[in-house]
Amino acid sequence: MTMTGKVALVTGGSRGLGRAMVEAFAKEGADLVIASRKLDSCAELAVEVADRYGVRALPVGCNVSDWAQCDALVDSAYQEFGRVDVLVNNAGMSPLYPSLDQISEALYDKVLGVNLKGPFRLATLIGTRMVAEGGGSIINIGSIETLRPLPNSLPYALAKGGLQVLTEGLARAFAPTVRVNTIQCGPFRTDIARDWTAEFIDEITAGTLLGRCGEPEEVAGAAVYLATDASAYCTGTALRLDGGLR
Repeated sequence: MTMTGKVALVTGGSRGLGRAMVEAFAKEGADLVIASRKLDSCAELAVEVADRYGVRALPVGCNVSDWAQCDALVDSAYQEFGRVDVLVNNAGMSPLYPSLDQISEALYDKVLGVNLKGPFRLATLIGTRMVAEGGGSIINIGSIETLRPLPNSLPYALAKGGLQVLTEGLARAFAPTVRVNTIQCGPFRTDIARDWTAEFIDEITAGTLLGRCGEPEEVAGAAVYLATDASAYCTGTALRLDGGLR
C-alpha cells in the first residue's frame, strides 16, 4: 500500500473520475478529503471507502468557484488531518450552449471559476503549506481539448489551457520538494458523457487508436503514479490519457 499514512484531497470527488481516484487512493492506504458541491454524495462515498479499506475519510461540501469555500475546504482538511500530501484538482464542468455568440457572461465566469479559479486557489494555499512541511504532490485534471479545442466547449478548453499553465508555473514555484503535474484526459464515460449523441461518440472513438472511450477507473493508475514516489522525477508535465487520440 504505497499511500499509507498519506492524506489526499480530491475535488469533484463524489463521482466520475474523482470517485475513481478516491477509491484508488483509499485502496493504497490513503486517508481522504472528498469534496464536491453535493455533500450527501461525498458523505456516502466517505462511509463506503472507510468501511471497505479501513481509512479515514472526511466529506466536505464545496463549490470550488467560490474563493471563500476553497479557503474553508483547506481549513477543514488541516483541522481534521493536520496535513495534505496529495491535492487533486478534479472538479470541472462544461455546460452546453447553442452557439459561441450566445455564451453568457454568467456561463463563461462559471466555467472559468470551477475549472481554473478554484484550482489556482487550492493549489497555491495547499502547495505553500506542502513546501513548509517538506513535500507533496499536486495533480491537475486537464483535458486533451487544450490541444484540440472543440467549438462546443471552448470556454472549458480555454480554462483547461490555463490549468496547464498553472501546472508549469507552480512546478517552478514549489520546486524542488513539491511536484505539480497534469493528467490530460481524453474522452471518458463519466456523467458528462450522458449528453453525448451516438454520432458524437462514434466520431470520438474513431479518432482514438484504442477505438473506444475510457472508463473512469482507468484514470486510477495514472493518479496513483503521480501521487506517489513512483513519479519522483516527474514534475511540470502533462500525462496524456486519451486512448491515443489522433
